[in-house]
Amino acid sequence: MKRRRRGGTRDVADRGRPVEGPSPDSGPIRHIPVLLREVLEALHPGVGERFIDGTFGAGGYARAILEAAHCDVLGLDRDPTAIAGACALETAFAGRLKLAETPFSEMEDAAHGIGWDALDGVVLDLGVSSMQLDEAERGFSFMRDGPLDMRMSSSGLSAADVVNTYEKDAIADILYTFGEERRSRAIAAAIVKDRETAPFERTGQLAALIARVLGHKPGDPKHPATRSFQALRLYVNDELGELTRALEAAERLLKPGGRLVVVSFHSLEDRIVKRFLAERSGKRAKASRYIPDAGDSTAPTFELRDRHGVEPGEDEVAANPRARSARLRWAVRTDAPPLA
Repeated sequence: MKRRRRGGTRDVADRGRPVEGPSPDSGPIRHIPVLLREVLEALHPGVGERFIDGTFGAGGYARAILEAAHCDVLGLDRDPTAIAGACALETAFAGRLKLAETPFSEMEDAAHGIGWDALDGVVLDLGVSSMQLDEAERGFSFMRDGPLDMRMSSSGLSAADVVNTYEKDAIADILYTFGEERRSRAIAAAIVKDRETAPFERTGQLAALIARVLGHKPGDPKHPATRSFQALRLYVNDELGELTRALEAAERLLKPGGRLVVVSFHSLEDRIVKRFLAERSGKRAKASRYIPDAGDSTAPTFELRDRHGVEPGEDEVAANPRARSARLRWAVRTDAPPLA
């Protein structure tokens, strides 16, 4: 695979997925699968093989896999709207596409539920989708005013619950840990003060407060709320914990020769994936608070195929600006027993 490398590093906000901003013709962008060609090259679908698309979304990866070979795909998504919108695709690939409304951390239960016990490939496309960002009522976007929600599923804690009920230090810790927001304490203090007058119910309210605290230069493409919104989304959906559990589940499900392919969009996710694959392939990697140290193993469970990761080329970024921060990492399962 040909890869594009950066000349330097980017902070977590520069690697958020997808990039928020004006869409062509000022309209919403349907989700475009990122690094699709590279994902298919890594998965290399074959006749009769079985794959899990752990982040089904609009079905872009699942469709491409099913078109590449006469194989089967189990599509997972904890967003009920994604599953509900898949009827046409399910009909087009009758019997070959199966769907489950579940987080990808529970892929083992989903696979076993349809009688699958060994897989040929797992693909994960991390983060929030373009569709979720473009639907204001989901509350993910600071560019489109809507309810302050941010939940990928239809249940559980919302972003409004966090900012309206958590103590100042807890809010600051979330913004710093999951968004690497340097002025997290100033933002948290302002949130706690303002909510005494009125609770935060809309994304526009929170975005305006953050812009007031941090300032926003006219013409600056990066909104000051970028890091804070990312942090709340990651926290509300336990995205980093979900990712850790999903990687371990994929290790248990993949048969020898099975391919694990992960596309990440910001540094916190990418660090987890990088360290997991490095450790499981017998390499050493920088410690992460999210992945337990497996120690020195004499039987690697994965063979790492691209140590530096694969990034979209200039043509793809030009056609789909929301792909600019993507990075693909992949590895092949060995015959060693799983470590987790």
